[in-house]
Amino acid sequence: MSRPRPSKLCTCGSVVPHGTACACQIEAKRQRDRRHDARRPNSGQRGYTGEWRKRSREWLVYHPVCVMCGEQASLVDHIQPHRGDPNLFWAWQNWQSLCSSCHNSRKQRIERAAARGQSHG
Repeated sequence: MSRPRPSKLCTCGSVVPHGTACACQIEAKRQRDRRHDARRPNSGQRGYTGEWRKRSREWLVYHPVCVMCGEQASLVDHIQPHRGDPNLFWAWQNWQSLCSSCHNSRKQRIERAAARGQSHG
Protein backbone atom coordinates (compact mmCIF):
# COMPACT_ATOMS: atom_id res chain seq x y z
CA MET A 1 0.00 0.00 0.00
CA SER A 2 1.40 3.39 -0.96
CA ARG A 3 1.63 6.19 1.54
CA PRO A 4 0.11 9.58 0.81
CA ARG A 5 2.61 12.14 -0.38
CA PRO A 6 3.35 15.01 1.99
CA SER A 7 1.83 18.46 1.63
CA LYS A 8 3.97 21.28 0.32
CA LEU A 9 4.56 24.84 1.42
CA CYS A 10 3.59 27.46 -1.16
CA THR A 11 5.68 30.60 -1.59
CA CYS A 12 2.76 32.56 -0.08
CA GLY A 13 3.09 30.51 3.12
CA SER A 14 0.03 28.29 2.67
CA VAL A 15 0.28 24.54 3.19
CA VAL A 16 -1.10 22.79 0.11
CA PRO A 17 -1.90 19.06 -0.29
CA HIS A 18 0.32 17.25 -2.79
CA GLY A 19 -1.01 17.43 -6.34
CA THR A 20 -3.10 20.56 -5.82
CA ALA A 21 -2.44 24.21 -6.54
CA CYS A 22 -2.61 26.96 -3.97
CA ALA A 23 -5.29 29.63 -4.41
CA CYS A 24 -2.56 32.19 -5.13
CA GLN A 25 -1.16 29.98 -7.92
CA ILE A 26 -4.62 29.48 -9.43
CA GLU A 27 -5.22 33.25 -9.44
CA ALA A 28 -1.77 33.94 -10.94
CA LYS A 29 -2.54 31.47 -13.76
CA ARG A 30 -5.90 33.16 -14.40
CA GLN A 31 -4.16 36.52 -14.68
CA ARG A 32 -1.51 35.10 -17.07
CA ASP A 33 -4.25 33.55 -19.20
CA ARG A 34 -6.17 36.87 -19.32
CA ARG A 35 -3.03 38.75 -20.43
CA HIS A 36 -2.36 36.12 -23.11
CA ASP A 37 -5.96 36.21 -24.38
CA ALA A 38 -5.93 40.04 -24.52
CA ARG A 39 -2.93 39.93 -26.89
CA ARG A 40 -4.17 37.01 -28.99
CA PRO A 41 -6.17 37.67 -32.18
CA ASN A 42 -9.73 36.34 -32.11
CA SER A 43 -10.60 33.10 -33.89
CA GLY A 44 -11.80 34.84 -37.07
CA GLN A 45 -8.58 36.83 -37.24
CA ARG A 46 -6.64 33.55 -36.90
CA GLY A 47 -8.48 32.09 -39.93
CA TYR A 48 -11.28 30.12 -38.26
CA THR A 49 -14.03 31.56 -40.45
CA GLY A 50 -17.24 30.15 -41.88
CA GLU A 51 -15.19 28.63 -44.70
CA TRP A 52 -13.01 26.82 -42.13
CA ARG A 53 -16.08 25.51 -40.31
CA LYS A 54 -17.51 24.20 -43.59
CA ARG A 55 -14.25 22.49 -44.60
CA SER A 56 -13.66 21.01 -41.16
CA ARG A 57 -17.21 19.57 -41.08
CA GLU A 58 -16.54 17.97 -44.48
CA TRP A 59 -13.20 16.59 -43.22
CA LEU A 60 -14.87 14.99 -40.19
CA VAL A 61 -17.38 13.18 -42.42
CA TYR A 62 -14.49 11.30 -44.04
CA HIS A 63 -12.21 11.19 -40.99
CA PRO A 64 -14.58 10.69 -38.03
CA VAL A 65 -12.17 9.01 -35.59
CA CYS A 66 -9.71 10.71 -33.22
CA VAL A 67 -6.19 9.80 -34.36
CA MET A 68 -4.96 9.74 -30.74
CA CYS A 69 -7.55 7.67 -28.89
CA GLY A 70 -9.89 6.15 -31.49
CA GLU A 71 -13.01 7.83 -30.09
CA GLN A 72 -15.44 9.97 -32.13
CA ALA A 73 -13.57 13.05 -33.40
CA SER A 74 -15.17 16.45 -32.88
CA LEU A 75 -12.67 18.84 -34.45
CA VAL A 76 -9.96 19.23 -37.04
CA ASP A 77 -6.51 20.04 -35.69
CA HIS A 78 -3.42 21.34 -37.46
CA ILE A 79 -0.65 18.77 -36.99
CA GLN A 80 2.00 21.46 -37.34
CA PRO A 81 0.81 24.77 -35.85
CA HIS A 82 0.18 27.17 -38.75
CA ARG A 83 1.13 30.36 -36.84
CA GLY A 84 -0.87 32.43 -39.33
CA ASP A 85 0.61 30.86 -42.48
CA PRO A 86 -2.41 30.46 -44.80
CA ASN A 87 -0.70 27.75 -46.88
CA LEU A 88 -0.12 25.64 -43.78
CA PHE A 89 -3.56 26.51 -42.44
CA TRP A 90 -5.39 25.22 -45.53
CA ALA A 91 -3.08 22.27 -46.34
CA TRP A 92 -5.28 19.24 -45.70
CA GLN A 93 -2.09 17.15 -45.34
CA ASN A 94 -1.56 19.14 -42.12
CA TRP A 95 -5.01 18.27 -40.72
CA GLN A 96 -5.94 15.53 -38.29
CA SER A 97 -9.16 14.57 -36.55
CA LEU A 98 -9.17 14.79 -32.76
CA CYS A 99 -11.73 14.51 -30.00
CA SER A 100 -11.88 17.60 -27.81
CA SER A 101 -10.37 15.73 -24.87
CA CYS A 102 -7.20 14.78 -26.77
CA HIS A 103 -6.99 18.22 -28.40
CA ASN A 104 -7.26 20.02 -25.08
CA SER A 105 -4.86 17.79 -23.17
CA ARG A 106 -2.53 15.46 -25.07
CA LYS A 107 -2.03 17.72 -28.12
CA GLN A 108 -1.39 20.76 -25.92
CA ARG A 109 1.27 18.87 -23.93
CA ILE A 110 2.93 17.78 -27.18
CA GLU A 111 3.02 21.36 -28.48
CA ARG A 112 4.37 22.74 -25.19
CA ALA A 113 7.11 20.08 -25.14
CA ALA A 114 8.00 20.86 -28.77
CA ALA A 115 8.22 24.58 -27.96
CA ARG A 116 10.69 23.71 -25.19
CA GLY A 117 12.65 21.45 -27.54
CA GLN A 118 11.69 18.24 -25.72
CA SER A 119 10.37 15.02 -27.17
CA HIS A 120 6.83 14.03 -26.26
CA GLY A 121 7.40 10.23 -26.26
